[in-house]
Amino acid sequence: MTQSNRWFWLTIAIVSMGLLYFLAPILLPFVAGALLAYLGDPIVDRLEKFKISRTLSVVVVFFVGFLIILPIFFFLVPLIELQIKSLVDKMPGYIDWIMVNLEPTLKDTFGISIPALEIEQLKSTFGEQFSNAGGFFKSLIRTISRSGMVVAGWAANLFLIPVITFYLLRDWDNLVDYIHDLLPRSVEPTVSRLAKESDNVLGAFLRGQMLVMLALGTIYAIGLKLIGLEFALLIGMLAGILSFIPYMGLVVGIVVAGVAIMLQTHDPMNLMWVALVFIVAQLIEGTLLTPLLVGDRIGLHPVAVIFSVLAGGQLFGFFGILLALPVFAVIAVIMRHFHKTYKDSHLYDDFNPDKAEKVDDMILDDDVAEV
Repeated sequence: MTQSNRWFWLTIAIVSMGLLYFLAPILLPFVAGALLAYLGDPIVDRLEKFKISRTLSVVVVFFVGFLIILPIFFFLVPLIELQIKSLVDKMPGYIDWIMVNLEPTLKDTFGISIPALEIEQLKSTFGEQFSNAGGFFKSLIRTISRSGMVVAGWAANLFLIPVITFYLLRDWDNLVDYIHDLLPRSVEPTVSRLAKESDNVLGAFLRGQMLVMLALGTIYAIGLKLIGLEFALLIGMLAGILSFIPYMGLVVGIVVAGVAIMLQTHDPMNLMWVALVFIVAQLIEGTLLTPLLVGDRIGLHPVAVIFSVLAGGQLFGFFGILLALPVFAVIAVIMRHFHKTYKDSHLYDDFNPDKAEKVDDMILDDDVAEV
């Protein structure tokens, strides 16, 4: 690569980052639409194999998607809201039970005494916060009456996302071919290979891991409901969402469910049932869900996943959170390519201790031979 080419690509990168930063407030529907189109493209491609037109295939995918999303919005969200309200209503009683059973232990063991005034203030805080916030639909109505521009913006996004998704999904293959044709022929094989590897990583994570999260959340919720946990749906969905980080959903789910079952029943034996639910769910995930839906193609370190999500949110808000994992997956593939290229280059050999030792041995052998 010549010096002028390096400056050209560096300028393109700087301008692109600047545009992303300044246009972030309006890019949310486009990024969301692109992600949804990416997720739906393989399904549309499969429908096309049955001699169905591309447009009709997209319409079928949209129809099935709405049949899945609408029940979740109208039934699952209110159920979770009811469980949150029930948790807040019962929290003062839980705090009283904790103080009766835990405070003597803290005082005798660590010499810690919690004033009664602070406990009453803590209990009142839960009620006040929920009464101020209200439920999901109540907050939505309050927001509409208070800030019409905010609601108009969200309404525009909710309208634009399916429209953008439809057109991107309909023309996805043409867009990919168009970008492929724009690539310089000298770098086309390398870029195509990296794009394919990135697609494998993104497909495994976005499609497979999300299905695993949904399945685990469902298994957790059903299992916890069977053992009589009152907030099974809320805790199960929380553990399922956090399962995109290995062992995070398991640890958080067991801790939260264990505390909840103790507060509800006051029987330590129920902790065994909670542990059994999560053990069975992990066995199902390890032997069936992950091998079938994800495979071994992700290769994203959990710490790096957390960092990418937090960094994306800090830099670009919710738009950055959506963009963080796809961008990081591509960067990870590129870094692996650079690492392999470096190890295959003369720069790595020059600093390779094994090679240097072999060279020294060869020089020593030559000196001995001359003597």
